[in-house]
Amino acid sequence: MEGTTRKKLWTKDFLIVSLINFTITLIFYLLMVTIAAYAVEHFNASTSTAGLVSSIFIIGTLLGRLGTGRIIGDWGSKKTLFCGLLLFMLSTMSYFIAGNLPLLMLNRLVQGIALGVASTATGTIIAQILPPERRGEGIGYYSLSAILATAIGPFVGILLTQLFEDYRMIFAVDSVLAIICFFMYFIVTVPDAPKKAKDAAAKAGFKVTNFIELRAVPIAFVALVIGFAYSGVMSFMTFYAKELDLVSAGSYFFIIYAIVILATRPFTGKLLDTRGANIIIYPCLVIFAIGMYAFSSASTTFAFLIAAACIGIGYGNFNSVAQAIAIKVTPNERLGLATSTYFIFYDLGLGVGPYFLGLFVPSAGYRAIFFAMVFVIVLSIVLYYFLHGKHEKLKQSKIS
Repeated sequence: MEGTTRKKLWTKDFLIVSLINFTITLIFYLLMVTIAAYAVEHFNASTSTAGLVSSIFIIGTLLGRLGTGRIIGDWGSKKTLFCGLLLFMLSTMSYFIAGNLPLLMLNRLVQGIALGVASTATGTIIAQILPPERRGEGIGYYSLSAILATAIGPFVGILLTQLFEDYRMIFAVDSVLAIICFFMYFIVTVPDAPKKAKDAAAKAGFKVTNFIELRAVPIAFVALVIGFAYSGVMSFMTFYAKELDLVSAGSYFFIIYAIVILATRPFTGKLLDTRGANIIIYPCLVIFAIGMYAFSSASTTFAFLIAAACIGIGYGNFNSVAQAIAIKVTPNERLGLATSTYFIFYDLGLGVGPYFLGLFVPSAGYRAIFFAMVFVIVLSIVLYYFLHGKHEKLKQSKIS
């Protein structure tokens, strides 16, 4: 009976932790697509500065993740998640008092740190409670919580900006969601990190391996490049859709994005566990490149939504599979470090991208920067082959 219980995926804790991750990610994406426009309209920020206001959240997330793997090893997942959710709730409510650009950026940074701590804890908890032989499938389903938030958050954010002129309505919705999310913590049983992980962390001292899981770095670096390529879509969607006179299509972009992932995710998770990563990663990156090209050249609603479908299949599935790879190559006692390492690199790509790309928007325009990302995605295919793909192929050939 015990063995049967361990093999279950859809447990109470799995569902509640996934719901917590959904809620905090929803708030993140709701703000991500609206905060740049808020900075421009209320503080007369330049495009590049508005991009920084948007992306500094992700820099904060990166900083939050940097030490969280070690903290989980010392404190356990439960205390770490509590601290992250408490800080996230307080910083979300603080948007009401961020009355100038520096305060807004500071609050974005703090909220990003809180998200980094909380989401690393939820990802570690999920890895701990999943049966090892079904981790690829389980992480695939867990990551749907973030995918749904990726779709619903921007949709709700854009909808609120259309319904209300006052951005305070957005801050009010986010605050209510953050409070609900915090109290969800108290109805989930959170497993602590394995004792040997705590002991190892305590004895190791100050070393790079206390904060970074080196076995997860290769796939995490590929995720950094992919995150950079996608970051412009996330941060400049509102501006780009207005420029194309496709605001309505822009609000539905993330809905289509989520639908195609929901349709494909059950297959990709099982394929990862049975056939390895290569059979998923290579097609996903090619489809992502095609989707980015379609996005950069779209002039109709139909073309815009076709691009959304391709980006959803390509980018959306790559992200969950790459996260699962980082977990699979890591011993159980270092799952917290593997999770934080993966997202440190991934968040760095998402965080640097909007500011860097924003520098070129005034001179090159949105179409040009999105077209340039096609070549970045193609580069990532080469990087994946050398950093992980060829080793995966060798491993699979030995198994077969």
